[in-house]
Amino acid sequence: MSSSSSDPRSLLDALRSGAPLPAFPAEAVESARALARDVSQAALTHVEALPEPLALAVLEAAVLNGHTVLPEALSSSSVKPLAKAAKKALYQLRSRGVAVAGPARAAPAEPPPAAAPEALNALASAVTGGGERALVLARVLRGAGVEVVQMQLSDERGVVALQLGDRNRATWRKLVKDGLAHGGIVELPPEEAAALLAEAAGTNLRTHTPFPKGLDVVLRHFGVQPQQSPTELPPPEPEDIRRAQEADVLHDTVELASWLPPEPDMQALVQKMDEVVHSPLSLSDVQRQEQLQAAVLGVAQGFFTPEVRQRYALRLWRMADYFERSSRPREADIARAEARRLFHGAQEPFSRFAERLFEKVLALVAAAGARAGADTGPAEAAPAPTLERRSPGGLIIP
Repeated sequence: MSSSSSDPRSLLDALRSGAPLPAFPAEAVESARALARDVSQAALTHVEALPEPLALAVLEAAVLNGHTVLPEALSSSSVKPLAKAAKKALYQLRSRGVAVAGPARAAPAEPPPAAAPEALNALASAVTGGGERALVLARVLRGAGVEVVQMQLSDERGVVALQLGDRNRATWRKLVKDGLAHGGIVELPPEEAAALLAEAAGTNLRTHTPFPKGLDVVLRHFGVQPQQSPTELPPPEPEDIRRAQEADVLHDTVELASWLPPEPDMQALVQKMDEVVHSPLSLSDVQRQEQLQAAVLGVAQGFFTPEVRQRYALRLWRMADYFERSSRPREADIARAEARRLFHGAQEPFSRFAERLFEKVLALVAAAGARAGADTGPAEAAPAPTLERRSPGGLIIP
């Protein structure tokens, strides 16, 4: 085939006239003839599959017929000679007044979604015998800053103290490290800390305890809404009775060793102790011991009203989580069992946890009497109980 017959226009004429084109595969020639006859339906992939000269001939047919679809599609082809020829064809069409769409432009890349701020764990202290604990929340600020809020929570009044301030990352990490090393606190996931804050803020509202300054800001910054209703605990489980029989051992932990009844209730027990110790009746040591134990039980039962039971149940429930996080699963299981029973009013057997709470008062009184006797000397020492019998919880009481 002559060189003149290989240009797009000559090849197009040959395709339209049916002239033989032995230089190309017969299948390709037949495909090119069909495309040239109805160029408006020519698909990009079919044209790209043709030998380059035949593809250019089909493109020429589109230009002659004033069709823009094929040239526009080929202008973005990965076959560079076809893309170049298609762009030239589009120029020719524009010059003839044919409306041609502008060059296809890639849609602007959407910016990657902003990374979620790093979630920082919170810190929580153990619960005191008065139902108070410290809670420290933190959130990342722009740059290298951390907003830190330190709060004192009360299960009877809600959030009672608050301190809000910014720290840098290094200071926050040191605060966490030092706190965990010192003991008495555990780390909490941010969502669990937020739940504690919601519970406390709800208590503020229900007890009409004013919010400390800055609490509204903290609730907003941490996305917390005050909890509308008091926290409920799940019902007792079958194994809770067995576990709760050991609940007095919770007082042997460092955290609960300092838990004592409120001052008026301790005074009530001390008064009953005095009545037993100074009874005008002639009592044997065994009888005196039995009356002291009965006094403990009576005062404890009177103190643990339904409201007080639920209050201490929630304290133990929080301490169960604390024990779990400080690798004491046995204490955690016992605390949860006792919490469920207290919360739902289980009466029998009476709580060994509650009884031991008041037995500790007897131990303190006995220890104070021993110290007073040592200070005044043997001659002036008040007579001390001589019985040394262990209570069901193992405590030596007078």
